[in-house]
Amino acid sequence: MTRRRLLPAFALAGAAILAAGCSRRPGPADTIYFGGPILTMVGEAPAYVEAVAVEDGRIVFTGTKAEALELAGPATSLRDLRGTAMLPGFIDAHSHFMFALNMVNQVNVAGPPVGPCTDIPSVIAALKAYRAAARIPEGGWIIGWGYDPEQLAERRHITKRDLDPHFPGHKVMLIHVSSHGAVLNSKALEWAGIDENTKTPPGGVINRLPGSNEPAGLLMETAYLPVMARLPQPSEAQRLELVRGAQMTYAREGYTHAQEGFTHLKDFRFLRKAADEDRFFLDIAALAAFTEVPQWLNHPDYAFGRYYKRLKLQGVKFVQDGSPQGRTAYVTSPYLTGGPGGEKDWRGEPTLPREQFLEQVQAVLDAGLQVFVHANGDAAIDQVIEAVENAGITAADDRRTVVIHSQFQRPDHLPAYARLGLTPSYFTNHCFFWGDVHINNIGMEKAAFISPIKAARQAGLVYSNHSDFTVTPLDPMFILWTAMARETRSGTVLGPEQRVDAYTALQGLTAGPAWQLFEEDRKGAIREGLLADFVILSRDPIETPVDEIRSIEVLETIKEDRTVFRAE
Repeated sequence: MTRRRLLPAFALAGAAILAAGCSRRPGPADTIYFGGPILTMVGEAPAYVEAVAVEDGRIVFTGTKAEALELAGPATSLRDLRGTAMLPGFIDAHSHFMFALNMVNQVNVAGPPVGPCTDIPSVIAALKAYRAAARIPEGGWIIGWGYDPEQLAERRHITKRDLDPHFPGHKVMLIHVSSHGAVLNSKALEWAGIDENTKTPPGGVINRLPGSNEPAGLLMETAYLPVMARLPQPSEAQRLELVRGAQMTYAREGYTHAQEGFTHLKDFRFLRKAADEDRFFLDIAALAAFTEVPQWLNHPDYAFGRYYKRLKLQGVKFVQDGSPQGRTAYVTSPYLTGGPGGEKDWRGEPTLPREQFLEQVQAVLDAGLQVFVHANGDAAIDQVIEAVENAGITAADDRRTVVIHSQFQRPDHLPAYARLGLTPSYFTNHCFFWGDVHINNIGMEKAAFISPIKAARQAGLVYSNHSDFTVTPLDPMFILWTAMARETRSGTVLGPEQRVDAYTALQGLTAGPAWQLFEEDRKGAIREGLLADFVILSRDPIETPVDEIRSIEVLETIKEDRTVFRAE
């Protein structure tokens, strides 16, 4: 892997273009783009060029239109943007590509604006409609995604008692919007082997019916993980046919790179099969699940850090706590509203015991692999800092340890990130979707510092911003808007001092994630030598008022000079 210092990453992109100077290949170019604002994302401030020339899927010239046209030949395609804006293709900093395959056989039970469900009856109605439309037989599975009790009028978790009367012969599972848990009805709990004698595992949650030890339906964290791993899957042939559609879910939103954010061995073998059959037209980076570290390490079939037919095994992903909206993030001060099961003085729990977490991170770093850690709560972030520090890693080592979410950061974490070379992948969509919930759960002061992009930038950190799809939609314009506006559902501005401008927000979707993936010399900007990965937008975000950012449309997505999506 390339080794560079952490702090000057965006500046390095600017230096690279200066080093390239005005050098250009003699041509002829395959394609020349011109006729609209072309935002390069090179450097610390917005920079534009008039034209871009591409040959063999890579950018060979950026500069004036007149100079670019000198590279035109008889077969050169001249692409007039007609006033629309061209940017580097968006890079998905964190999502779950495999979930896009699974969603084909699931029903949307999310709340507005993602789904239709506002109360328990509407969730049940959606499940019934899906059962009828999909003709699910007795004994079959009905799985809903996007379940969020915070958006239901009843303001409580659904239980098996709500579900059993309507689905006595079916197994029902409602996957929590965080993807860290689910509600199961009695048939599904029976299938999972969970009953009144099942002990709650360390780091897990099993809600019980009042006054008893009988499971109520909700499983979270380590109680849920083995259930999720056992869920029935379509055949390999059926899943392979879904790979193109899953990629189009990303391409329609302007992404030329997607992430599979927690990859089990069986799923990676499936992805390798898809790569063998040349089914990928986007780049896919997979993060190896920490639960299978012994099998990943030192195995000749699992080569980290390089592409094979657009598929790359990027690093190892740890999950060290849960979700803020599910109140399973590990925090230092108790939640003001208690735990998800009514626990008092609840601070959440780490997924792995501290010593075991430190040892496993050390082992992965010692193996020379990149570490990614899901850490939402400040106590979990403390443990990430401790693990990297104990491993003897500093920013000078350029290991680029990515702290996914970094949600309930404290200001004192930022200099530690800079010192140790930690890089946050933020999740500003939380401001809108659960900002009001966070204010109730942890108080305004802490909630207002969620995903602090401006503070991170001031501390010299490289950052990205993500959707955590399917937790929130992939929509990059919504991500931009939440970074710029930081408005909750109720209209409260959550930490106005952390609002950023459009360019700073765009860095989290382009240059930032490219750097986090050691790919700043391959993608994330428009400059000579990089891949011709572009997105064409209906408007230039830099010139668009904040309240109109969400109306910007993705018109076309281009991967290595080939159109992979074009709006009708």
